[in-house]
Amino acid sequence: MNSTIAPAGTMTNPKDSSDIAEFALLFEISQILDRSVDLRDELGPVLKAMERNTGMLRGTITLVDRENGELYIEAAHGLSGDQAERGRYKKGEGVVGQVVESGKPVVIPRVSQEPLFLNRTKARKNLNKDEISYICVPIKMETAVIGALSADRLFDADTALEEDLRLLSIIASMIAQAVRLRQEHQEERKRLLDENTRLQHQLQEKFRPANMIGRSSGMQAVFDLIAQVAKSDATVLIRGESGVGKELVAHSLHYNSSRASKAFVRVNCAALPESVIESELFGHEKGAFTGAIDQRKGRFELAHGGTIFLDEIGDLSPQTQVKLLRVLQEREFERVGSAEPHKVDVRVIAATNRDLEELIKDNTFRQDLYYRLNVFPVHIPPLRERRTDILELANFFVEKYSKVNAKYVRRISTPAIDMLMSYHWPGNVRELENVIERAVLLTTDDVVHGHHLPPTLQTAEASNTKIQGRLDETLARVERELLIEALKNAKGNKAQAARDLGITERLMGLRVKRHNVEPKQFKS
Repeated sequence: MNSTIAPAGTMTNPKDSSDIAEFALLFEISQILDRSVDLRDELGPVLKAMERNTGMLRGTITLVDRENGELYIEAAHGLSGDQAERGRYKKGEGVVGQVVESGKPVVIPRVSQEPLFLNRTKARKNLNKDEISYICVPIKMETAVIGALSADRLFDADTALEEDLRLLSIIASMIAQAVRLRQEHQEERKRLLDENTRLQHQLQEKFRPANMIGRSSGMQAVFDLIAQVAKSDATVLIRGESGVGKELVAHSLHYNSSRASKAFVRVNCAALPESVIESELFGHEKGAFTGAIDQRKGRFELAHGGTIFLDEIGDLSPQTQVKLLRVLQEREFERVGSAEPHKVDVRVIAATNRDLEELIKDNTFRQDLYYRLNVFPVHIPPLRERRTDILELANFFVEKYSKVNAKYVRRISTPAIDMLMSYHWPGNVRELENVIERAVLLTTDDVVHGHHLPPTLQTAEASNTKIQGRLDETLARVERELLIEALKNAKGNKAQAARDLGITERLMGLRVKRHNVEPKQFKS
């Protein structure tokens, strides 16, 4: 407070030292407010500094709750936790409520004579006995009042409270300034975070084809890998189960590379017979074999300057693997029927759903070729591991096949969604696409229902195939069937049937009697 209040409670100091004491207090408070990012951590130390330098009995910093507009004590000195918790007000209620509502300070020489002073914290036990002076000033940010700073001390008739009011107003202004700076810092930090998030989303969208859906963490990792390697000429090996979308990743790599304007040539290594695959890959000369009536360029030559996508690379024969290895190492090949080498500038992207490491152990896939292909591996997770993508993919395919079939399918019903989400999708995205295409063709009311989905996706409720009967009844029925089957095989011999079932003859007799089975009827 001011220099007129001493630590002994009289708040009166010699005049010549008052300015120095006040300056020291304000300097200490400024250092406190500057040392933490979270201002709430420093409000308590501010009140302690005021107590050390002014001798105030109690002090509080009350703030406005932005959600409900109520006032609560954020920091307190000289109050217990329970007392501070009781210090809650509405705007206009009590002295603090009026200061916040009006934005004007209040000075009360004697709280015992002020009916507005509620003493809600119960910190001042006997207002009539303990003569207390109370000063409360608003904490303002421009024109908005965000709280109040208050302090009380023992009443002294010789002390002018205007000096105390001036000092508290300065401290309140310092707190408001610190709050404003923190808010500006937080707003700037939020702006930078939002900008960073926006740029990340742009980057993710840039490297995602229009028909490649996925917001799961697994697919976001795939998009990040595509972004990292697309601009380079590095060989990429795409791994994943059949139907996960390996070709879409290959397309994304090509069309986001510097080779996007050149050819993208796809080769399905599993679909080409061994007798023609070499000709398909490297071409042939006229007369190289029966039926070679003209010279023909191979897929590598057609992809010159662009990208060649070798799908199902794990199905290549050992002989073709050797020739492919040379192309990857030397970037040259020879047409079938020719010894003339041809240089080729092509980026290689390979894909497989097979375990190449196991093939290497079985000596069916060359280890050196594996190392040449596995420069930058990209693994696409199966659909069952990214269930958050299922509904988005399903909606995409509904829209796609609605346009293809000139239908207007508005939505997928809730039971159908539950069936899609609970299925394990062994065929991955390709199977989901086929399921939705079929459902779009079957619907007659612009909604995909559960009964439009294949039997493999049907639930017991949707297909009306709920298990009937109690558990004990079902187990008894199964047990009886097993007994009859064992007796049939043993031609009515209970001892043999018991051995076949792995039970004792005594237990066999009890079970036969319980289920009313006559072994004699099975004797030949």
